[in-house]
Amino acid sequence: MKAIPLVNLPDDYRYHFGPLLIEAYQQHGPIFAAHGGKIVYLIGPEANRLVLVSQRHKFSNHIGWGTIFDVTETFGNGLLTMDGEEHDQHRKVMNPAFAVNYMDKYLPIMNRLIGLHVARWAEQEEIDLFQEARKLTFDIAAQALTGLEQSDHFRELFTLLLNGPAVRLPEEEYRQWVASLEQQLQDLLLPIIEERRHHPTDDLFSILVQHRDAEGRPMSVEKLIAHVNILLVAGHETSTSLSTWLLYLLIQHKDYTQRILQEQSELVGERADPTLDELKRMKVLENALNEAERLYPPVANGPRGVLEDFDFHGYHVPAGTFVFYSILASHYLPEIFANPTVFDPDRFAPPREEHKKNPYALVGFGGGPRICIGINFAQIEIKALASHVLRHYTLEVVPDQRIAQVYSVTGWPVEGIRIRVKKKAL
Repeated sequence: MKAIPLVNLPDDYRYHFGPLLIEAYQQHGPIFAAHGGKIVYLIGPEANRLVLVSQRHKFSNHIGWGTIFDVTETFGNGLLTMDGEEHDQHRKVMNPAFAVNYMDKYLPIMNRLIGLHVARWAEQEEIDLFQEARKLTFDIAAQALTGLEQSDHFRELFTLLLNGPAVRLPEEEYRQWVASLEQQLQDLLLPIIEERRHHPTDDLFSILVQHRDAEGRPMSVEKLIAHVNILLVAGHETSTSLSTWLLYLLIQHKDYTQRILQEQSELVGERADPTLDELKRMKVLENALNEAERLYPPVANGPRGVLEDFDFHGYHVPAGTFVFYSILASHYLPEIFANPTVFDPDRFAPPREEHKKNPYALVGFGGGPRICIGINFAQIEIKALASHVLRHYTLEVVPDQRIAQVYSVTGWPVEGIRIRVKKKAL
């Protein structure tokens, strides 16, 4: 078999990831290796379908996320990093809490926290939209999914774990630093677990604490903490990134924002908060959210470990290889998304529906049986935030700042996005 093409990415590739991957795709096609040949990139809807659906049994989330990005070492082996039957069993326990109709239970929490946080934004001269969105989305995830109402300290610990220390540490010191944060998180969670064992609530955390397997055994404390860690990280990181970029894009495209406001007026009118049914019917806003997901996916590449050999486009990939199915590159393929660098939410509306003509082209939340369990939660939360902000406030981007996405495990605006928030006159 012929050798997989090798691409040399520059040192600053994370700042130009999308264009570099598309350039490599145009030169070599939908499969090539990078990072000294250590990782194979798979690009496009066909590749996404292969990894996420048709041959998903050949790929390991546990090896991908756990080895490439050290997620299991930092946060434990939660739903994101489980494979096979173990994943399916634990997902089955959680699924009811993420069904779309269950969002009615979360929406009052979302609306209350959105109102409180955004009001604080308007009290400041300017804010970093990304950092403020992170505080909001973490608080929503903590309260809705785990019932943790005092979440400031939790948020600070998780932010430190996600961002790393302020200065680069030697490996042993870094491990000690991580271990200290993990111990602090465990010390905070252990008494809550014990409380839920004796006094159940109706949130997902309590569902997990009260769950018993076929032999009547409860989940271990280690597993409970891993699930909570992953739920809180995944439950706010995606929403933070997408809500930030959605609001930024709408500031830049005032004509489209006016169409959203017209939709808001028709659906919500003068009431303070939309209902779940109204949020689901906000198609103009939903198309803008899909476009933000396409242009700025929170995760650039889905990591997997190869468990069994497979062939793709004339190349053989052996077991033991690390692969990325490239979400970012798939979203910028010009043969699928017309003028892919242009903000154009109407590409998702009838009759165009570019994503439906090419299944597994839009994969910001993954796809197939392991599509992100929190997709309904994230989409309702972001639509509720955008609805509230656009109806009650005006936003203005502070001039003379560098606004660009940079990617590591996840993506973020490299220097934040500073904006001014002003309440609309009644």
